[in-house]
Amino acid sequence: MLSGFKDFILRGNVISMAVGLAVGAAFTAVVTGFSNGFIVPLIGIITRGTGDFSKAHFTVDGVKFPYGLFVSAAIAFLITAAVLYFCVVMPMAKVQDRFAKNADEPVDIKAALRDCPRCYTEIPAIASRCAHCTSEVEPDPEALELAKLPAQR
Repeated sequence: MLSGFKDFILRGNVISMAVGLAVGAAFTAVVTGFSNGFIVPLIGIITRGTGDFSKAHFTVDGVKFPYGLFVSAAIAFLITAAVLYFCVVMPMAKVQDRFAKNADEPVDIKAALRDCPRCYTEIPAIASRCAHCTSEVEPDPEALELAKLPAQR
């Protein structure tokens, strides 16, 4: 019973998830501190207010609604999302684009091979005659389309 639990805990993805959550919590604390320490006071200067949203509230029938907590959390969320987008998502997208196969690269016509139906040697998929036995073969229509060649009759 405990060995199954041990296997579950020591599995790589559980450890990675735990590390990710710990780093995420620390990152959230840093962003919240930055937001409350710098961004909120700057907003206070711009709006000529105190800049401390945490105590802002309104009252309806004697019930306090602390909307300032939401404003502070929304600012922290926007900063977190912006940092993650510009520091993680965009660089990773550029790396993936660099390694992804470019659609504008020229197609190697001879790369697609097939067997000749008569002598069973490899010939290009766009070939209309076997180079080994000289028999006529029908070119592969998909290979012709990929090579941007007209269909042969």
